[in-house]
Amino acid sequence: MVWMLYGATGYTGRLIAELAVRRGHEPVLAGRDARKLADIAIPLGLEYRTLDLRDSGGLERGLRDVDAVAHCAGPFSRTAAPVVEACLRTGTHYLDITGEIEVFEAIFGRDERAASEGVTLLPGAGFDVVPTDCLAAMVAAELPGATDLDLAFRPVGGVSPGTVKSALEGVGLGGRVRVDGMLRTVPVGWRRRSVEFPSGTRTVSSLPWGDVATAYRSTGIGTITAFAALPGLNRVGRRSEGVIGRLLATPAVRRSAETAVDLLVRGPASSTRANGRVEVYAEAGDQQGNGVRAALVGPDTYELTAESVLRIVRALERGEPAAGVRTPATAFGADFVRELPGVRVVEPEHF
Repeated sequence: MVWMLYGATGYTGRLIAELAVRRGHEPVLAGRDARKLADIAIPLGLEYRTLDLRDSGGLERGLRDVDAVAHCAGPFSRTAAPVVEACLRTGTHYLDITGEIEVFEAIFGRDERAASEGVTLLPGAGFDVVPTDCLAAMVAAELPGATDLDLAFRPVGGVSPGTVKSALEGVGLGGRVRVDGMLRTVPVGWRRRSVEFPSGTRTVSSLPWGDVATAYRSTGIGTITAFAALPGLNRVGRRSEGVIGRLLATPAVRRSAETAVDLLVRGPASSTRANGRVEVYAEAGDQQGNGVRAALVGPDTYELTAESVLRIVRALERGEPAAGVRTPATAFGADFVRELPGVRVVEPEHF
């Protein structure tokens, strides 16, 4: 199978390219900057192609001999649509590492077309949202009548420029939750709660995260809130969130912020990733007051993303999963996360 890694010059894309070569893959590297692509591809012995997402014809020509694309160039609100459209036109399977709610929703809207074209679309193939999606499916299976789902994560380690840019875009759009099956806009940090992570109890705050889109499809649970334990998030109040959100909704301000990110954020070093980890928690409840919770501990989020992407590429080589739009859990089952190196699951328990 011929597969392409688009966004190979970004922080996460480069990690995936390097791991891919160590695992015996030979992806075609792609992106907008020929010089940066050459700097990565030539030492790895890989082919590379310069493709501009604004050139739909050139993008389609670049994908005609490609069986699958792993899309890693964010913010995905600006980049996913042209790649998805080109994949549907060329019969190319698609996966990405987005955590952006609106991107998920837009791609889920392509399910019928993807199925008819024989194309698999699998957004959220990395840390966003593999561990949370699989854990959500585990607790939902234990409580079939669940009506509410809380998901939370706590990363320990640095962040990449792409992650920061996606976070800025998310704050600009405001918080999102799902209530009775419908997406609702709420302030970032509108809910806070305590969560029993494997390392201990932490206070977490709600934030717009992809699971309010994906976990709904994976579990059928209608009311979903995502939370995180992140530095500074607990101090975001409704007033400050509104001011920050209005500023970031202004294109000129957001562009200036993204330029600053490019200059100041480099992403975690290999030593930081080696010592990093992430904890994830899921809790489902029903109208009778029954509850189920589960948790997991995994490696650094970027290491987890690279491993997950390559395993999904291997699955596509085997003809899995079926065509259409899939979440990680609907594609491979809740136990998919257990296959990733360094992941330890704290089994679901009723309370």
